[in-house]
Amino acid sequence: MKKLFLISVLLFLMILPVTLFSQTGTIAGQVTIEKTGDPLANAAVYWGESKGGTYARKKGSFIIKNVPVGMQTVTVSFMGYGKQTKEVEVKEDETAIVKFAMVVEAVSIEGINVVSERATERKTPVAFTDMDKEKMTSMLGSRDIPLVLTTTPSVYATDTGGGAGDARVNIRGFDQRNVAVMINGVPVNDMENGWVYWSNWDGVGDATSSIQVQRGLSAVNLATPSIGGTMNIITDPTELDKGVKVKQELGDAGFLKTTFMASSGLINNKFAVSGGGVRKTGKGIVDKTWTDAWAYYLSSGFNISNNNKLELYVVGAPQKHGQNLYKQNIAVYDQEYAEDLGDYNPLALDEFSEAGREYSQNWHSVSSSYEGKQWWDGAEHDRHDENFINERENYFHKPLVNLNWYTKLNDRLNIYSIAYYSGGKGGGTGTYSDNRLEDPNDDESDYDTFIWDYSTSTRTPDWDSNIAMNQDILDRKGLPKIAGQSLAILRNSVNNQWTIGAISKAYLTVNENFKTSIGIDWRTAEIDHFREVRDLLGGDYYNYTGNQFDTADDYEKVLGDKIAYHFTNTVDWIGGHLQGEITIDDLTSYSMIGLSSIKYTYINHFRTTEVYNETNAPDSTMIGEPNPDSGELTAETNWINGFQVKGGSSYILSDELDVYGNVGYVSKVPIFDDVIDDGNGTQAENPKNEKFTSLEAGWNYKGLDGQFGVKTNFYYTEWEDKSRSIGVTNPNGTEGIVFISGLDSRHWGLELETSYMPSHIVQFDISASLGNWLYTDDVTATYDNYSAEEDQIDTLNVFVKGLRVGDAPQTQLSFGTSIFPIDGLKAQFVVLHYRDHYAAFDVFSRTDADDTTQSWKIPAYSKFNIHLDYQLPVNFKGIKVGVFAHLFNVLDAVFVQDAVDNSKYNGFDGDHDADDAEVYLGLPRTFNAGINITF
Repeated sequence: MKKLFLISVLLFLMILPVTLFSQTGTIAGQVTIEKTGDPLANAAVYWGESKGGTYARKKGSFIIKNVPVGMQTVTVSFMGYGKQTKEVEVKEDETAIVKFAMVVEAVSIEGINVVSERATERKTPVAFTDMDKEKMTSMLGSRDIPLVLTTTPSVYATDTGGGAGDARVNIRGFDQRNVAVMINGVPVNDMENGWVYWSNWDGVGDATSSIQVQRGLSAVNLATPSIGGTMNIITDPTELDKGVKVKQELGDAGFLKTTFMASSGLINNKFAVSGGGVRKTGKGIVDKTWTDAWAYYLSSGFNISNNNKLELYVVGAPQKHGQNLYKQNIAVYDQEYAEDLGDYNPLALDEFSEAGREYSQNWHSVSSSYEGKQWWDGAEHDRHDENFINERENYFHKPLVNLNWYTKLNDRLNIYSIAYYSGGKGGGTGTYSDNRLEDPNDDESDYDTFIWDYSTSTRTPDWDSNIAMNQDILDRKGLPKIAGQSLAILRNSVNNQWTIGAISKAYLTVNENFKTSIGIDWRTAEIDHFREVRDLLGGDYYNYTGNQFDTADDYEKVLGDKIAYHFTNTVDWIGGHLQGEITIDDLTSYSMIGLSSIKYTYINHFRTTEVYNETNAPDSTMIGEPNPDSGELTAETNWINGFQVKGGSSYILSDELDVYGNVGYVSKVPIFDDVIDDGNGTQAENPKNEKFTSLEAGWNYKGLDGQFGVKTNFYYTEWEDKSRSIGVTNPNGTEGIVFISGLDSRHWGLELETSYMPSHIVQFDISASLGNWLYTDDVTATYDNYSAEEDQIDTLNVFVKGLRVGDAPQTQLSFGTSIFPIDGLKAQFVVLHYRDHYAAFDVFSRTDADDTTQSWKIPAYSKFNIHLDYQLPVNFKGIKVGVFAHLFNVLDAVFVQDAVDNSKYNGFDGDHDADDAEVYLGLPRTFNAGINITF
């Protein structure tokens, strides 16, 4: 922190002289509505590339000071009106006057913003942060999309194990399952468990126009899991001017990325199309987290008439990448760092050997003489590298296609509709092996046949030894086997899926004070889950007998054959909402109610519905065995209903200050995995909805003629009936599920964003959040379990009252300085600081009344990043050239960014200290640089 403080002071002293003596002038004017001549208050007005701006006041007037002398562009935008840009000459110590008459669009090009419920400054009563394309490109540096949001209050994002696309994001202490993510108004959270897999959207950042993060319940009226917040990602609209953009990037560990975008321009004032592609490769900073990815993007627009418009968006990112999915004890990464921690037991240092901060145990070398093929996506392939094999590799392609129709029926009624399709093909890899009995007469003598290398810091797969065993007549214990029979293999866990859906919203202006909207949200998804043989590791086949429909002739499995499990899940969803909005002078209020209903269906393709009995068994030896004639095992729930009610108000106190507040209640349907056990198809009894109650209040200030802005708010959220399903035995001996609920937590905090631009060459940005997130109750549950020996009653006690919610820092600070020393050059210096971060832990594992210790508290840490962007003073026949560079973790700080408390694999003495945690360290110093050409 001392180093970062000195850097900040030095930057300020360097900037101060230039700030004091720069030549500037003022831009002033008025924004009106062309049709009526009335002033258009609250329109956004900014000069240049969003370097500085303000909002039009009640009478439409605006003033922007400290604008550099010379020709400058001034832009005005307001939802529902066409954006306008004008050039104006600014002279030293003089005021340049420019006026705008805004034209109402017949069918707004902002339609995608309307249907995705984007919040509007000084009107929407929620806490939100906008990140436009300029900010995206100046800070992202080809990382996963969530990592550009680290300067947003209460938003914590990391790259976890370092694999491309393996990032995660947490908002206000809620993980991605309770953060709604939408792309062009379409929800992309997993339909079964709510998670977001960012590798599916690898490359989308290059086509992103803006991201808006609405924290809390948000203003989104879809029945999405927006408890922690909502991420609204809007891709680039169809360009109205023809052109081509090319970008070439490079970075550490052989990172190379090429981006190509092209636009047709508006043809016959009716049609336009834009599209592009991305190619990305790299070895990965962390060991063998290589990436081999493509991405594509298409947008087109067709003006059917003045009142009807169609838009088509297509986005996808087929990719493969090596993963680092296993956290490690701190000493495995860095023994010196571990030793310096005050709560790391020195005795643990002898238990772990240091491998370096780039270590991953998810790979091992293999002899290049091994020429075995691998299977994925329905075909044989050569492996990624002849010298090593990844234990954990991800490959997936999830295209998203949406057709949008915006129609204006009359001056009062507009309808915005989206029909969409999302596919999905791919999976992840892992090891798979037989369990054998060393003593045929002793069921306790079973052992795993897979051979591991224990000479590494933590065990890694010994591919060569497994290949030799599979080809041999003896297994690793020296017991006989058939030559060519694989006992240890590499498998794929496949997740093939499709989703179709439709969203339609009608907006009615009843009068100048009241607007209402009604909408419907329908979607259905089918997900096919199975494991298959990926690599036989030198053998000819793998013997699998777990499919109850197989006969003895089917047991020998080869590449691509299904093993372990195969089931298909279906999720059906229907929802709707009704919303009203009233505006009276400076007061805007809204309220909405939304209903949703979900049904889950399950088909197990490996298990029969019934077993043979005395009446239908072919012979007495088959009684109790699976009966293939009974059909596949199925399960289907009833429709499970949920709802949300929320509302809020905003009030403009003056041209500079507005205040707002909102409240809401959500009854959220449990996810698929908590209702149906996808191993045996059993259903939970009486699953309860999780409940969320939230309130929020804040104020926004924009003063000093747009040079200074402050946004601050308070939030309070209660989470009731966090649930867990556990397996039991039913009275008839079959397997069942009991639904345990009653766990509650409370999340409250303060958030702050400030921006100050004392001169046209410098801007200071500060964001901060202070949270208090903890569990408020212990849980006691009793349930019937007919496997119990006595009383047939089991009791589950969970002791978590007063424990802090883990997995994200409860205190965050971001300080940024942006410098514009010459025209076209921007330098950003960003300091991020995190503290009060408690390690994640399994809440339902806290069953010891004497163990009420907080989970391990991760040491506070800071990170310093630099971003440079320079648009060269080149414009040869319309060709423009820019260069850029990013330096992340400039001081090469060592810090823990993700942790799990009391690891049962790599922990030491189980007392919730540093030596018991499994962690990911943050990446070391890395860079990204490149050039972009536009013509």
